[in-house]
Formats: sequence, structure tokens, C-alpha cells
Amino acid sequence: MSAYDAIATKIITEQELLIGPIAWEQAQKVSGLSVDVAAHASEVKGNPKEVLEKLVAQYEVLFGPASREVCRDAARPLIAQVPQEGIPAVLK
Repeated sequence: MSAYDAIATKIITEQELLIGPIAWEQAQKVSGLSVDVAAHASEVKGNPKEVLEKLVAQYEVLFGPASREVCRDAARPLIAQVPQEGIPAVLK
């Protein structure tokens, strides 16, 4: 599992704590992200920076700016594993 996979999965699981299984359903709508609901795992298949931006945006469209903060908090412990230029602005 790459750092980007771990970040995406952590974001989804943190959203799940707030909104339940719909978090996984919403993640499945993000292009470039492969989601395995049964395993509670995700894999970034596209440009990692863009995929993470789309994932955050997917939640933000439905649940507003507070969901962005949940995503940032979820990603914070893992973000150090990613080069600075690879970190999406929405997670900084």
C-alpha cells in the first residue's frame, strides 16, 4: 500500500465515522480511485494529487466545508510520507 493509498483509505474511514457506509459509496464515485468496501481499502490508480483532491471534493459537495477539515485531520499523520509537491492544496 502506497502512502497515497493509506491517505485515501484513512480519509474514507474517518468520513465513515461521521456519515456511515455512505462514505464508501461516495468514494466509489471518484475517478482514479479503486475502492474495496469489503476490505475497507482503497487504491489510487490515477494521478495521486488529483485523486485525493477529487475525494475531498466529493465529500465537500455533499457535506460542506466541515468535511474538508475531517479530511485534513485524517491525512495529517500520513502526509509526511508524501513529497511536498505531491500534497494536494486541500490537505495542507
